[in-house]
Amino acid sequence: MQQHPPIVVIFKDLEAFTPKVLQDFILICSRYVEQLPLMFVFGIATSPSTIQHMLPHSVSSLLGIELFQSLSCTQHLASVIDKVILTSQFPFKPNGKVLQVLVSIFLYHDFSVRNFIKGLQLALLEHFHSQPLSVLCCKKEAALVHATELSHRDVERLQQLPSFMRYVEEQGPQEQVELLTSDDHVKEVCQKLLKDLCKYHKNYYTTLRCLHILTASLPKYPLGKQIRELHISCLEKNVWENDEYVCAMQLLRMMAKDELTSALQKFYHFTKCFSDPLKCASLASAQSDLVENAAGEDLTSPGKGLQKKTDLFQLQKTLLEMKKSRRTKEMSQFEIFRDQALEFIDSLVRSHLAPPESQPLYEVCYYSSSAVLRRHLNATPRTSIQTPKFIVLNSSSY
Repeated sequence: MQQHPPIVVIFKDLEAFTPKVLQDFILICSRYVEQLPLMFVFGIATSPSTIQHMLPHSVSSLLGIELFQSLSCTQHLASVIDKVILTSQFPFKPNGKVLQVLVSIFLYHDFSVRNFIKGLQLALLEHFHSQPLSVLCCKKEAALVHATELSHRDVERLQQLPSFMRYVEEQGPQEQVELLTSDDHVKEVCQKLLKDLCKYHKNYYTTLRCLHILTASLPKYPLGKQIRELHISCLEKNVWENDEYVCAMQLLRMMAKDELTSALQKFYHFTKCFSDPLKCASLASAQSDLVENAAGEDLTSPGKGLQKKTDLFQLQKTLLEMKKSRRTKEMSQFEIFRDQALEFIDSLVRSHLAPPESQPLYEVCYYSSSAVLRRHLNATPRTSIQTPKFIVLNSSSY
């Protein structure tokens, strides 16, 4: 075993094997274990006691059995989404509706991570087949080179993109003329927009993870328990316009000092990935102030004066003063720094979590044909059964 790696044999569905065949196989392999280091992995869907029911003691004693629990399919799905979709490393991206189709098929049909990956691969093929400008959907360095090699027809396709047309409308008159008449100028602007798109993705996924860290433990999960739920919400519209986002920010303001401080420390750990160092320094300052001022702060009890006066008039006067003081109560140091930190977080969300449709040239990287993907992946037996089929018979058929 130390000299040679073992030969691993995986029995995907142990219950499906005939016990006699399995017993003979183990007995035969046991005679060659000194020459062939073998390792068996049994996939058991019911209970580990299945091995004892299928194998007699004379056979099971030949095995060095160790039990382990594999991750659930939902955890595997979260890992795939995290490493393939929620990263700026890979330029191809499914939009919100496409991702929702893939996740819905997984959750409501088969729980198959393999089928989810196949659906993602199909979306990738459809994107490169249907979008001629997908030649720019690659690593930043290669995309910049391809941008300089665009043909006149590709430049025309670029100018016809809805996001590029919006970008042209936002420019001055002279710049608009250049963008509509000069191919070389369009190529230069295309390189700039591709750099901005890469920067947008880097800041987007960093902010997304930061916001998920803060809100994933809130009661009733207003922005979702899984990060994919928050991601889909951000892809569909401005997340800060949702009622769930407003509710999440209100719950953050009601968090205990230690919980909020711990969450902000995790938040700051991820903000080191921002492309703008000034934003990291700003959050670091706000977070350190919050930590320093949160400890040892003691709020004054408003009911101390009630024990000094016993007559009814003075009691009524004291209660009115307490009510008035509550209205005009000054904020504590902790509340001030807490609000500053949450306002800064809100500014990051509004700056970096805008939907990809707001970015010029987003069509280059995002696949949006959810109807085509659903038609390929979801079977429609009713349509196939009810479609009339005509058979033409000639005289030779009789």
